[in-house]
Amino acid sequence: MTLTWSIPFVLNIFLLFAATAVCEIVGCFLPYLCLRKGASLWLLVPSALCLAVFAWLLTLHPAASGRVYAAYGGVYVVTALVWLRVVDGIRLSAYDLVGAGVVLAGVAIITAGWHTASSP
Repeated sequence: MTLTWSIPFVLNIFLLFAATAVCEIVGCFLPYLCLRKGASLWLLVPSALCLAVFAWLLTLHPAASGRVYAAYGGVYVVTALVWLRVVDGIRLSAYDLVGAGVVLAGVAIITAGWHTASSP
């Protein structure tokens, strides 16, 4: 498969990864609220829906699944740090920020190879 790299293409991939990560985090955060914070068990319904959407979103990427999962993992790490700051209200450390930069560099390296790597 040959991919045409452009700014819109890269932006779409990143936004797709970010949406995937948010669905996964919300899908796991809602049961946490039920089990640890005493929230209603009805939160398990949107949790299951978020996790189903998460799995579906992973299928929309234009590369072999292992490469998608590897690159997605990096975006998940960064999204989890943003969640930590925005939702949990915890200030990120310099280590968090440097680690996020390193992880995003790894994502960029992996996704840059998608256009040359063979697909099934």
